[in-house]
Amino acid sequence: MSNVKIALVTGANKGIGYAIAAGLGARGHRVGVGARDEARLETAVEKLRADGVDAFGVPLDVTSRRSVTEAAELIESQAGGLDILVNNAGISGAMGPGWLQGPTDLDLDVVRAVVETNVLGVIQVTNAMLPLLRRSPSPRIVNVSSSVGSLTLQADPDIEMGPVMAAYAPTKTYLNAVTVQYARQFAGTGILINAACPGLVATDFTGFHGPRTPEQGAATAIRLALLPDGGPTGSFFDDDGTIPW
Repeated sequence: MSNVKIALVTGANKGIGYAIAAGLGARGHRVGVGARDEARLETAVEKLRADGVDAFGVPLDVTSRRSVTEAAELIESQAGGLDILVNNAGISGAMGPGWLQGPTDLDLDVVRAVVETNVLGVIQVTNAMLPLLRRSPSPRIVNVSSSVGSLTLQADPDIEMGPVMAAYAPTKTYLNAVTVQYARQFAGTGILINAACPGLVATDFTGFHGPRTPEQGAATAIRLALLPDGGPTGSFFDDDGTIPW
């Protein structure tokens, strides 16, 4: 029986997700590359394989129940199980100049779309992958969040948190809260689930604005994906340690 661990990273065709997939692959894991754009997915898998990563493509739209179900079936057939799930896929929703999403003039359709991907998509994917994860001796789940989801930091007038993002930021708060609820239910099962903040990373998601590289942004998620048994669960981390809720 192979000792190679199997990982699935959603939204892994580019940016932080790709860096997470590459990092896990470089550590000897077989990596399912989840993405909804099949052309970009194929390109990402080819690039990872060229770099020596044992990667396979997983067509995946986290907002589609059918797509998520088919992804779980594909992982079962391609890899026979799953040890690590990194819920990285996410969207910001339409923003005004300076990344502003003011709460007083929000388009509710934008809010619904961001919640659908950033929160409901995570729940849908996690629950679909649970039967596979429960068969792993050391299952790990990492939800890629953001410090803008920290109510403590957002409410502190002495901390500069950037522009108001009334659609995007609350979805990360919601994701953090969901992470805690999963951790409570998983208590005693061996499943460790945590939230990771990558920091401000220069990718197309941020308009390539930010001081951090995708590899730097991926580091915390990779660390949490590789936690030893008995490691922390139900917590929120960045490179420097625990982030307040």
